Amino acid sequence: MVTPAIRRQVVGFVQKALQLSERRACRMVGASRASHRYRSCRKEPTALVAKIRELAAERPRFGYRGIYRLLRRRGLHVNHKRVYRLYRLEGLHIRTRRRRRYAASPRMEIIKATRPRQRWSMDFVSDHLISGRRFRILTVLDEFSRRSPGVLADLSIRAPRVTRFLDEIALTSGLPEMIVVDHGPEFISNALDQWASERGVRLHFIRPGKPVDNAYVESFNGRLRDECLNANWFHSLAEAQKLIASWWQDYNEERPHSALGGLTPIEYERAQDRKRTAA
Repeated sequence: MVTPAIRRQVVGFVQKALQLSERRACRMVGASRASHRYRSCRKEPTALVAKIRELAAERPRFGYRGIYRLLRRRGLHVNHKRVYRLYRLEGLHIRTRRRRRYAASPRMEIIKATRPRQRWSMDFVSDHLISGRRFRILTVLDEFSRRSPGVLADLSIRAPRVTRFLDEIALTSGLPEMIVVDHGPEFISNALDQWASERGVRLHFIRPGKPVDNAYVESFNGRLRDECLNANWFHSLAEAQKLIASWWQDYNEERPHSALGGLTPIEYERAQDRKRTAA
């Protein structure tokens, strides 16, 4: 289907090329003369466009839906279709290459957590400094509220350091009933097994070679890599720790999640606590 704007261009081209009057050119193209003469009186919302560009610069990996949620959170009641139109008009859309995925076998349904601190997920991410030296990041995520109790970045993270880090975040976030992990050497170690036994925490190991069983923390790691690790060059470990901690705080306190009804993880967890208290 040809849009009115394209029809107006075609009429103009036919008029110029064939030396026809407006009436005959419109009749040949099948366009209305009133539509051809129409000129838009709409004024573009320059303030809104500036705000969209500002948010897109702050969060370059956000699509229009993320920008729309941030605008709503900041008190701008604007229609999502208008945000999409302006977002595309400004050329801010993200180009992504999607690879085909094939399911080799039926996937097992994962039972969702129903309350905070019921089940956490834990995994490792790695990256490099400018010097080429590799460092690792231990990520922990609450599967219900999507809040991350903590992230740890260091050159080497062995099993005893994992247990100490879990004790550190337990001081502010408590401990869950279960932690979902893969079969990495730090997670199958005697140190973590003894720590879990002493604190009454169950360790649940996913199926070997099935990261989809730990989908929540894998999604969190993807955002961490896309929005922080891939967006920065790290000159030193201290700089990496600072930038990762800043991103982690923003993720928990400022970043709205569509799965949480547009709330941040902290807001969602507090709302659920209030519901349980009222009940």
